[in-house]
Amino acid sequence: MAKTYIFGHKNPDTDAISSAIIMADFEQLRGNDSATAYRLGDINAETQFALDKFNVTAPELLTDNLDGQDVILVDHNEFQQSADTIADANIKHVVDHHRIANFETAGPLYYRAEPVGCTATILYKMYKERGFDIKPEIAGLMVSAIISDSLLFKSPTCTEEDVNAAQELKDIANVDLDAYGLDMLNAGASTTDKSVEFLLDMDAKSFTMGDYVTRIAQVNTVDIDEVLDRKSELEQAMLTNSAEEKYDLFVLVVTDIINSDSKILVVGAEKDKVGEAFNVQLEDDMAFLTGVVSRKKQVVPQITEALTK
Repeated sequence: MAKTYIFGHKNPDTDAISSAIIMADFEQLRGNDSATAYRLGDINAETQFALDKFNVTAPELLTDNLDGQDVILVDHNEFQQSADTIADANIKHVVDHHRIANFETAGPLYYRAEPVGCTATILYKMYKERGFDIKPEIAGLMVSAIISDSLLFKSPTCTEEDVNAAQELKDIANVDLDAYGLDMLNAGASTTDKSVEFLLDMDAKSFTMGDYVTRIAQVNTVDIDEVLDRKSELEQAMLTNSAEEKYDLFVLVVTDIINSDSKILVVGAEKDKVGEAFNVQLEDDMAFLTGVVSRKKQVVPQITEALTK
């Protein structure tokens, strides 16, 4: 039987990795024994903490050519965020909670997109709809993904469905949401031992916004200054990366996960439009954004509007 490849986006976060594993389990429960989870990048410290907590092995790094292969996409749909050979694959199913852009297929498919805070929340609903039992380790990954994407329910992307799902899953996973959530988020929050290149790539996505290609990286931390003390290094690396990859804009969002605020660092010819997007004046290419924590809801739409109007 031909393999079904399941994976989340490049530079995977906890939702991308967890959702690939969860979706593979879901497919196997449906009788698709060939369903296999993969990853498109390195496992970050937060995700590794969750995998270790629930004794789950990380998916294998995808290196296969996907030409003609059956694939299922989770936690993304935009081709520039996916596998390099995704355009040649046979996309059978998508489960996602992001905008739909730069996406088309040659044939029909199952597509489930919902405006919730986390792909794992949608997958939880799919298990319930099918009447499938949820194993403790799968429940643990679902909880981990929801906590990660919602910043322990503080993000504006978090919905009542996400909160309810986490509340229902915590007993199966045998965790205290607050205690476990803080431990997991803190596991991924330290930046002192990470290189500038790692910080700019560990949670970064590229977006086509009108005539512009914008790279938006996000670093979650408990100390914004700890990251931006290396501003000159970060700025130079962003400029170099932009020149190599032809980005028109590169935006770094440094988010304080405790106080739910962010500071941005911007490079690129259109950087003033980023200031316009948030109605702020960039000072030394930076600006403080009160209450901004969500790239998906509070950063991407605003910059898109500024670049396309």
